[in-house]
Amino acid sequence: MRLEPKPAPSLALTLLFPIAAIVATLLITSLLVLAAGASPLSVFYLVAKGAAGSQFALLETLTRATPLIFTGLAVAVAFRAKLWNIGAEAQLYVGGIVTVVLGTGALPLPSVILIPVIMLAAMLAGGLLLLGPAVLKTRFGVDEVVTTLLLNFIVLLFVSMLLEGVLKDPMGLGWPQSQKVIAEAQLPRIIQGKRLHYGFVIAIVSAIVVWVIMKKTVLGYEMRAVGHNPEGARFVGIPVNRVLMKTALLSGGLAALAGFSEVSGLKGNLTLDLSPGYGYSGIVVAMLAMLNPLGVIASAIFVAGIFVGADAMSRTAKVPSYIADVMVATSLLTMVVAILLTRFKVRWR
Repeated sequence: MRLEPKPAPSLALTLLFPIAAIVATLLITSLLVLAAGASPLSVFYLVAKGAAGSQFALLETLTRATPLIFTGLAVAVAFRAKLWNIGAEAQLYVGGIVTVVLGTGALPLPSVILIPVIMLAAMLAGGLLLLGPAVLKTRFGVDEVVTTLLLNFIVLLFVSMLLEGVLKDPMGLGWPQSQKVIAEAQLPRIIQGKRLHYGFVIAIVSAIVVWVIMKKTVLGYEMRAVGHNPEGARFVGIPVNRVLMKTALLSGGLAALAGFSEVSGLKGNLTLDLSPGYGYSGIVVAMLAMLNPLGVIASAIFVAGIFVGADAMSRTAKVPSYIADVMVATSLLTMVVAILLTRFKVRWR
């Protein structure tokens, strides 16, 4: 078997492969549902109903999708330039740290000023965190997959130290959590009494801005060129290392906004379980979107719907909610195969 490059696929074919990947995921998952003694159609119906069957379910799905949009954008930006950022989880927590530090009364500013200041500070912190692995990659050839992955564990241990030390809430009854951010640092709710907050709006705007950057600016062109062929980009005068530095700052900053939105918009404080794996799930979101910033919105809602719907389904169908993790992981594998088939033709000898 050998792979031969294909010409640029048509738009219809580009849209067909993600759909085929989702269908393949459902078929594979059906086998596990059958093994659990349930009907696949019934389980998938309950997942869909739990994700969007009521106003409450839909709002919960959009709330869960908010950090996934940010981490999906972070991964999409980095992967487009072939900067393999596996550390969105770490950047998310760094964004949460900055939000708590600045949002618990350190800056006596009105909300209209304080929230943008915290956002920019969180983005800067997340960008600088990813800048380290980017420098190691460009200067010393260190594999950024290893460095960004290990940073996830380092940052999580650092957060644990902070929550048992300087950031620990003295009124928290001993629990490892920070103080609540002040009202001026909190994102308002889109619908009063519901959990969906304006972080979702910021995430949508961020996706549009990233799309404009990727498609309409010189930086976006340079990032695509570096990702496609770094040696060719260097030959025509594109500063490859500088482009990777800018990519790292943008990618890390977007991931940090996920931490900001969770602390400022939803949780109100920093805890060790701030993220149930949003950084890693962002990889799935970006791949399902084929690294398209606007597609990230749809894929994030799809992945969030699986998690929210599976929680509701498990209470009714007696199928473990871990089926959601299987579906998300399988969708990543099938999507990788789909992308491979869009770019290469398989020849059998």
